[in-house]
Amino acid sequence: MLNPVDAEKVIRDGAAAGRYPDDIHEGVAWWVGACLVAVTQAARIAVAYDGRATSVTFHRRLCHGAVNAQHFACTVHDLHVAGEDELRVAMKDLGGVPGALVTTSIDNGGERVRIVLYGRDSQVLGEDAGLARIRRLITEDRVPRPVNDQARGRIEPYRRHRPEGAEQ
Repeated sequence: MLNPVDAEKVIRDGAAAGRYPDDIHEGVAWWVGACLVAVTQAARIAVAYDGRATSVTFHRRLCHGAVNAQHFACTVHDLHVAGEDELRVAMKDLGGVPGALVTTSIDNGGERVRIVLYGRDSQVLGEDAGLARIRRLITEDRVPRPVNDQARGRIEPYRRHRPEGAEQ
């Protein structure tokens, strides 16, 4: 691992979180994206961020990790700037897919980045639902990497699915 983190400290309470750049760095977002896809065996996920500059960078890295997770060819449905409620609606709209929300806050003069992970049920990912496994993969430097170019997924803008006959 080129730039290790204290995974026990950073990956807990349903998220990867810490002071940037001391506790958490952009690479963690890539690792978390790849691990979320592998652990949930997701063909699709939904992601969003809060619009802050640091969040944009972490969001981008998370998306790239997700599309490069082993052989899953995951499609990342990108909501861009959105809140938790909007993300949960999108996750359900997409048929119950996992998701992630990247936020940045300022405290005591420093930035804190938080990547909240959600399971297929739109609930924050618990230890038994996959968070412990994600932490272990990162700790053991076993982050899923792409198998080949054909296994690579794609990132596309989220478009709400409307039932037939629904007004536009």
